[in-house]
Amino acid sequence: MWLARDMIFRIPALLLALTVHEYAHAKVADALGDPTPRAYGRLTLNPLAHLDPLGLLMLWLVRFGWAKPVPINPNYLRPRRAGLILVSLAGAGANVLTALALLILLKLQVLLFNEGLASIVELAMWYNIFLAVFNLIPIPPLDGSKVLAELLPRRTAYELARWEPYGPVLLIVLLYLGLTSIILLPLASWLYQVLYSVTDLIVFGFLYRILLRF
Repeated sequence: MWLARDMIFRIPALLLALTVHEYAHAKVADALGDPTPRAYGRLTLNPLAHLDPLGLLMLWLVRFGWAKPVPINPNYLRPRRAGLILVSLAGAGANVLTALALLILLKLQVLLFNEGLASIVELAMWYNIFLAVFNLIPIPPLDGSKVLAELLPRRTAYELARWEPYGPVLLIVLLYLGLTSIILLPLASWLYQVLYSVTDLIVFGFLYRILLRF
């Protein structure tokens, strides 16, 4: 019974995490001068604009999947190199901020009058955390590989780009071997602890300001 509920709750939680991630890529690219995401209808929080049906199904069933990549033309970005780094980091950054907001809601018990809604919010928080950490792995086609390519010398980045077609296969092999769990779980747990500490400060400050009014 609980497994069925968990599977149902995953859908809105996944939609939120994926949509926020892809929208952030599009928004930052647009802000830095690239009209491509807007031209392709990606500058929206409508989940349908960002979803890959097969990728969502895989995420729902086996917790490994993908959304439609936001099309970016780096030649429009100003500054180009730093702009590409910012666009690449935007998705993970948006997931971290979303996870922080959801954790604040949970800590304030704003949604706990509804057990189902609270479960969705908690799942969404964890999906945002894991999506942020996972996408920063420097293996193509993940965002971390794009950041690494812009930080490395051009010759080294070019040599690494030759291996890009094998990136998805490498990711699948690592997931199958369980090696990513060794990396992802500790990093996700560490990020959760950081966000939990930050929410303590935010909630304490919020309650303190309320008390000052009396």
